[in-house]
Amino acid sequence: MRREGIANRRVTPLSAPFQLPHPQALRIPCVLMRGGTSRGPFFLERDLPSDPAARDRVLLAAMGSPHMLQLDGLGGGNSLTSKVAIVSRSSRPDADVDYLFAQVAVERAHVDLSPNCGNMLSAVGPFAIEAGLVPALDGETIVRIHNRNTGALIEAAVQTPGGVVAYDGATAIDGVAGTAAPIKLGFLEAVGSKTGALLPTGCAREEIDGVPVTLVDYATPMLLLRASDLGLAGDETPAELDANAALLARLEGLRREAGRRMGLGDVAGRVIPKVGVLSPARRGGSLTSRYFTPDRCHRSHAVTGALCVAAASRIAGSVAAEMLSPGIGSLIAVEHPSGAIQVDLALDAAGQVARASLVRTARRIFEGNVIVPASAILALAERAETGGELTHDDHAPPSLQPDHGRSGQHLPA
Repeated sequence: MRREGIANRRVTPLSAPFQLPHPQALRIPCVLMRGGTSRGPFFLERDLPSDPAARDRVLLAAMGSPHMLQLDGLGGGNSLTSKVAIVSRSSRPDADVDYLFAQVAVERAHVDLSPNCGNMLSAVGPFAIEAGLVPALDGETIVRIHNRNTGALIEAAVQTPGGVVAYDGATAIDGVAGTAAPIKLGFLEAVGSKTGALLPTGCAREEIDGVPVTLVDYATPMLLLRASDLGLAGDETPAELDANAALLARLEGLRREAGRRMGLGDVAGRVIPKVGVLSPARRGGSLTSRYFTPDRCHRSHAVTGALCVAAASRIAGSVAAEMLSPGIGSLIAVEHPSGAIQVDLALDAAGQVARASLVRTARRIFEGNVIVPASAILALAERAETGGELTHDDHAPPSLQPDHGRSGQHLPA
């Protein structure tokens, strides 16, 4: 087992800083990948500290947070490019791999494990195959993914002609330039991802501060409301919406009350529930959505958010159902600022959503080691020791256990 330059160092819990008598850089293997309309480093769980607080400090330093541009790390100064995927062999007999998603805040020292990211999820299958966690078949390989954030099981169909992952192809997705090989994602257990129920309050429609809303949890918890109730047309650009400080403040107030009603507690500073501002379709789709992350409008749309909006559109009396174009079948096209995302819903005999699937693409961009300065990790530890801001979402799942049976660089906990 290689431990280059870290033989005398220990990764310790948040209450005790790293013991690094001779600060040097840590070299941690990773692969930078685009998944759907997001991008971030993919790590094997065994290469990160098993202690959650120590792992968070490493991720913050690797991404260059907190800094508005993340100049000193891999982040791109935007929530869509400040995401991390952690992958390991699965702890479940019905899955091949475990996937833990981490949303790393850009300007705060905060790592949030409460949501899933369906866009990053689309790159988990190719990464797992090329990391040797799943054997590739000739033609197409199904990778069964257990999402640790929500407990959901997802099947990813990856193109593997000749037993090799194919990234080139003719599939285009809105929000990404060019074309690539299709990756079909089938969500098998998406109902009640964080709350345990499709309608956490038991209502298809209710009011918050006089605004009709639908509180729904399919793949991710969301607050859905009509653009017209906010004085919006619904087709505004993300830049226009982000510049509307009064609107963002109003949405945050509604979102916090929605979180309380959904049983999520105080959601201030957390990224769930997300917000979907809905209006009728304009370009031949099913309906239009402006998806908030939640403090900014998404430049396209999150996969989990599109699944939630699509599922909500099939709930009689919901805000989403009201916006749905007439004559729409099982294929729901959610229009967003960069185009549309299509969700194929399979309904059971009662008309309830039994399964949802969609197509994404991915690209392997860079592979090697991210070099994490020990000084950056020490600074984060010292900030926590002195009471400075270093937060971790308290709804995070337990940390994954390291796989000591495989070779590679390990950081002791």
